[in-house]
Amino acid sequence: MKLIYLFLFSFSMSTTLICAQQVKNPEEIVQENLDFYNERNIEGFMSSFPDTITLYLFGKSDPVANGKDAVRKLYKELFEVSPKLHSTILHRAVIGNKVIDHESIKGRKGRKKPVKLVMIYEVSCDKIVRMTVIRE
Repeated sequence: MKLIYLFLFSFSMSTTLICAQQVKNPEEIVQENLDFYNERNIEGFMSSFPDTITLYLFGKSDPVANGKDAVRKLYKELFEVSPKLHSTILHRAVIGNKVIDHESIKGRKGRKKPVKLVMIYEVSCDKIVRMTVIRE
């Protein structure tokens, strides 16, 4: 019985969606999301996520944003106050369903100096199910 509970707990903590088949590769999905980000197109950007999307800061156990509504609110505000927002990929690595981007972001909240960060995207069923950010 303990084994069943352990399995159910492990399964409930997973960010992987159950789907019949992945149609696009994870890199294509993340690139489409980045293109929408650079256009500050909130609807296109949000189309990359399931309702259960989570956004984490690296090393923190609690998410910064949990669920599509919370992520939408965060990025909608960012897009509104960042008319010159643009992210350039300095390096990208793809490992299975994970895409790791080292990014330089200009115009974030009106800043002149670029922000450098690493984004780790986890993709399942053609959706980004989890994002983890590592900041300088």
